[in-house]
Amino acid sequence: MKIDITGKRAVVTGGSRGIGRAIALAFAAAGAGVSICARGAEALNAAREEVARHGGVAHAAVCDLSDAATIPRYVAEAAEALGGIDILVNNASGFGTSDDENGWAVSIAVDLLATVRASRAALPHLEKSDDAAILNISSISGLRATPRTPPYAAAKAAVLEYTLTQAAALARKGIRVNCIAPGSIEFPGGTWARAKAQNPDLYTKSAPPRCSSFRAATLGRSRKRNSCGERRSPAACRRARCLSSLSPAIRLRMRGKLRDCCDRKVCGR
Repeated sequence: MKIDITGKRAVVTGGSRGIGRAIALAFAAAGAGVSICARGAEALNAAREEVARHGGVAHAAVCDLSDAATIPRYVAEAAEALGGIDILVNNASGFGTSDDENGWAVSIAVDLLATVRASRAALPHLEKSDDAAILNISSISGLRATPRTPPYAAAKAAVLEYTLTQAAALARKGIRVNCIAPGSIEFPGGTWARAKAQNPDLYTKSAPPRCSSFRAATLGRSRKRNSCGERRSPAACRRARCLSSLSPAIRLRMRGKLRDCCDRKVCGR
């Protein structure tokens, strides 16, 4: 599928590697001007050069997103370089894993407060756009108990909730707000690449099972096969149809609320 967003102006925090880099490159490939920020200058410059190869505006600036004062300066610089802002992607993560003061401090500062601060700084620019959007990057860790990384999981859960609030507050201004909760992503230099080399037992245990075989082994009730070949129970299929009718910003949080409704076939879908 070809996506064309030529002329749009996108800001991606934490855009030097991993998910942020992939998002920035996808925007650039689709024709957008892109600004990225990160702490490490070397990886940031390399990513900026990759973005620039697509021919659009490519801006990058070193920014420590745990420092509240640096965020408005970066956003203002990005807006000037791009000529405005249409899209803000709050992607940066401090990935605080230790259940101590430092782990909690970095997760709250980068994963949560940097999202709040960047959104606040970008808002005057987004309000001038005819098609403004904010995309917050959470994690599956924010959806379930995660004893291995409690501060990271709690901060990502807060990002999910904040997205709902943003979506409701900014809808009247025509600014769309959505959130993605990715699963475990392996990329060079990232957490799972290090785990693969340093802690292969954790890496192996964390690898997700194949969806269809896992469901077939664990669910003993009637199933239907969806378009991807995965087997689902009839109730799960009804839930999927209900969810597909909702706006993306609230779809995630409605999953549990729809379960009883769909299992009892009272929603009519």
